[in-house]
Amino acid sequence: MTDKQPSASEERIESNIFFIRGQKVMLGIHLAEAYGIEPQAMAQSVERNIEHFPEDSVFQLSPEEFASLKSHHVILSQAALYAFTRHGVAALSSVLFDERAMHENPGICAPACGCRK
Repeated sequence: MTDKQPSASEERIESNIFFIRGQKVMLGIHLAEAYGIEPQAMAQSVERNIEHFPEDSVFQLSPEEFASLKSHHVILSQAALYAFTRHGVAALSSVLFDERAMHENPGICAPACGCRK
């Protein structure tokens, strides 16, 4: 039996998974970076297409959650106030209509849900 070691990109993604409100989530700033888009543009896409996200798959961080992440040296901006569950990550790629997002999505979703490719 061989254990597949995670790639550098998988490790980077896994390091950007946080446990907030009892769920594994990725922050908007990290997803925007992974998809190669500006965080503000991603946040605007979410706001314009919020009906495409399953209930509880995306939420905005409270001021306390935001402050806690900042205190742990997670670099944040106002555009990073969104947190996405694995279902939210999948919905995000569909609303972005971006070739890169569609290509990158499996590599982001697998670590987020605890799966290996």
